[in-house]
Formats: sequence, structure tokens, C-alpha cells
Amino acid sequence: MRIACLHTADSNIAIFDAAAQELGLTPDTLSHHSRPDLLAAAVAAGQLTPHIQQQACNALVELAQTADLVLLTCSTLGPAAKAADAGSSVPVWRVDEALATLAMSKAGKTQVLYAVETTLLPTQLLFEHVKRHPQAEVEFVLVEGAWQKFMAGDTAGYVQNVAAAADRAFEQGIDKVALAQASMAGAVNLTQFGAPLSSPRCGLRVAIEHLRRKQYEAGLQQNS
Repeated sequence: MRIACLHTADSNIAIFDAAAQELGLTPDTLSHHSRPDLLAAAVAAGQLTPHIQQQACNALVELAQTADLVLLTCSTLGPAAKAADAGSSVPVWRVDEALATLAMSKAGKTQVLYAVETTLLPTQLLFEHVKRHPQAEVEFVLVEGAWQKFMAGDTAGYVQNVAAAADRAFEQGIDKVALAQASMAGAVNLTQFGAPLSSPRCGLRVAIEHLRRKQYEAGLQQNS
């Protein structure tokens, strides 16, 4: 089982390694590839442009040549995964799709937290796309000031801001809090009033289930 991850922040490598360990994966299951230039370009442009999306798509297709499944871990670049998946022989998924699917699978209100403005539109479109419970509701909230801390290298302050925002949501009666960006995952261990959903754990779990099912089906075919 080989899962290739395309990140746009080097700090996400440790986050995904930790999530993989929690899910019982061996260290060599994941391979990590970082392209911070792609997110930087999108932030500078104020959006995911067609040119940046094509660059991300090309990087994903290249990773797919030596993996069983590819995960795009950047929510801003998320739409590139669909195009890459269409041109790849192995699945190419955005890691936050599993997050959105889980969040919207049951009744109740979900508050989606994000820290950088370029994440908002791709995340809104994603939550509109996934199958949802008829009584599921969603709102999107920017965590003010968090991204500035992340860009300054204050990762601890960043996740503390996110955790505080999640706790405010839970205190206000929000049923579920979803962390739109993988870099926010550290906030899960800092909240006091509820457990937010994070994309690294959600996305890796679904990827593992898919690959194990494929392995099982291949074994059945060999034995038939």
C-alpha cells in the first residue's frame, strides 16, 4: 500500500505521519511531496487560477505513477484533484472530501473553520457537492488572525487560535466543527468543549479502507 501526499506546507508532513500512526499504518506507507510555491502563488493571486490548478494537476499525475493512491492535502488547491483523477490510473483525491462527507452525513449544523481566504470558495463548493443529510446545515467562519501566525512560524499560536474558535462554536450550540485546512489538525487536541473533525484523519481513513478493499477484491480474483 503506497499513498503519496502532495502538501503545500512542510509542517503538514508531521501531521499526516501522526495520523497514519494513529490509524496503524507503517511509516513507509506514506510518501510526502511539498509544493509551498503553489499555495503561495494562489494566495498572491487571491484565488486558485487555471494556471496554478494545472501546475497542481501535473504534480498529482506525476505522483500517481509510483503510488496506489494520491492525496492532495491543500484545500485551496482542492479542485486540481478532480482533473488529475481523470487522467490517472490510480485514485487522486482531495483529503478534505472525506471530511466534508462525514460532516454532512448526519443532521445538525456544522461550522467549517478556515484560516486563509483562498480556501473558502473551494471548500464551499466541496460541501455543496458531497451527499448530505436532509437536515444537515453548514456555515463557514474565518479564524481571524490565525493565518498571520502560521505564516510567521507561530504554529502553536495558530492552532490555539483555531481551537479557541472551535470551542466558541461548540459553546454556541454548533453540533459539529470541521477544520477546513489540514494544518489546523493540531487544534483537535486543544479544544475543551468538543472534538473537531480534521481532514488528515478523515481522509487517510477513507484512503486506507479503499485500498484494503481493492487488495481484498484482487485476492478473491486470484483465488477464483
